[in-house]
Amino acid sequence: MLTKLKKSWFSNVRGDILAGITVALALIPESISFSLMVGVGPMVGLYTSFCIAVIISIVGGRPGMISAATGAMALLMVSLVKDHGIEYLFAATILAGILQYVMGVLKLGQLISFVPQSVMLGFVNALGILIFTTQLVHFVGASWIMYALVALTLVIIYTLPKFTTIIPSPLAAIIIVSLIAVAIGADLKTVGDRGLVESTLPLFHIPDVLFSFKTLWIILPYSFSLSIVGILESLLTASVLDEMTDTSSNKNKEVRGQGIANIATGFFGGMAGCALIGQSVINAKSGGRTRLSTLVAGAFLFFLIMALSDVVNKIPMAALVGVMIMVSISTFDWKSVFQIHKVPRTDAVIMIVTVIIVLITHDLSKGVFAGVVLSAFVFVGKMAKIRVSTAAAKSNTRTYKVTGQLFFGTTSRFVSLFDYHHDPERITLDFSSSHVWDQSAVTAIAKVKSKYEQLNKQVSFIGLNEESKLIIRNLGLTSSSGH
Repeated sequence: MLTKLKKSWFSNVRGDILAGITVALALIPESISFSLMVGVGPMVGLYTSFCIAVIISIVGGRPGMISAATGAMALLMVSLVKDHGIEYLFAATILAGILQYVMGVLKLGQLISFVPQSVMLGFVNALGILIFTTQLVHFVGASWIMYALVALTLVIIYTLPKFTTIIPSPLAAIIIVSLIAVAIGADLKTVGDRGLVESTLPLFHIPDVLFSFKTLWIILPYSFSLSIVGILESLLTASVLDEMTDTSSNKNKEVRGQGIANIATGFFGGMAGCALIGQSVINAKSGGRTRLSTLVAGAFLFFLIMALSDVVNKIPMAALVGVMIMVSISTFDWKSVFQIHKVPRTDAVIMIVTVIIVLITHDLSKGVFAGVVLSAFVFVGKMAKIRVSTAAAKSNTRTYKVTGQLFFGTTSRFVSLFDYHHDPERITLDFSSSHVWDQSAVTAIAKVKSKYEQLNKQVSFIGLNEESKLIIRNLGLTSSSGH
């Protein structure tokens, strides 16, 4: 037990502490930005990131992964807050956590393997576009100073890492741009104008909503979308870290952990969150490997909130907009666009459809669902191709080589591919390039065999793999078969 505890928490103390501090610094601007994106005060996003990071470090299934407030989740909550208010946001967060926990208990974590790469690319590309478009409202009626400071923020973010990595470039950009804005006395909107960051503890709070079926029907669609998107992004991030660190993680435990974290966050004034790909990669590249790094990230973030709230209030929105534009640029998979002509046409279509549906509905889960369904149809279409080739008849024998998958979707065509009346007396069906999947397939084979036998012709089967032999045998088609 002690050995397992040490491995999970204290096998990399120095690296984890330094990595956690770095991530905490990087979390501040994004947590605030995501809060403002939703239309709530900065403290909601900060409380979210603190609570989720601390809790997931204990109950999550992927050590070293960073979970907090995210853009993907924030986008789903905009209309809920606008139409019903912040208390419904808290209630939806709790319900989303409950749904996630149930999904974890049902072991749905492995379903991430059924989401095709083309859908994943559509998911992240749509997310990048949506994050960018939500920033455009800040430029309405803005002065040239706003544009200049946003541009300066981006320049700092992308050039500073070439000289030093001691401080995260997004944080450095916010500090520098904030100092410039104060020095020139620029009349710019600040974080404090959107809602004050306060040095206060998050308090336990039951959402002030009417507990009724009407309320349930209001929040359920949002909660379901939040739970699905949260799981997708968290499991995708976990898979990335698995590959980066050459370790494995418990996907179902991670889903349950995300649920527990969101339930608790909803009761402590936070909004739904999930794993962050960017910050998780930063943590891993900074040396974070165990649960301690995630715990330090959450705890140090809270220390910054309590100690530097007055400073945070003076941050100009121009700096945060610049950070969010950087997030949108880094989220978008540019390689998928430049190489779209190299991938199969169906994969390109699936990615584009996923993006379009997300942009139309502003719901990432609907886009992913549509992409998965379309991928399934494409897969079935490819599977539903079956053909037979014939060899020249020898000694009153003709051999048909069956190529393709034999299942309910290909049985009708399979039965029609044979020349029953003109074939010789002996027929051999070679299944070495095929597989028999289900009862419909066995029934089709039996039908072909029966048609030949009615013409007093003998049929034999060769090349059946073990699984195909077993299903044929179990369903009673044994005569002249299985050889």
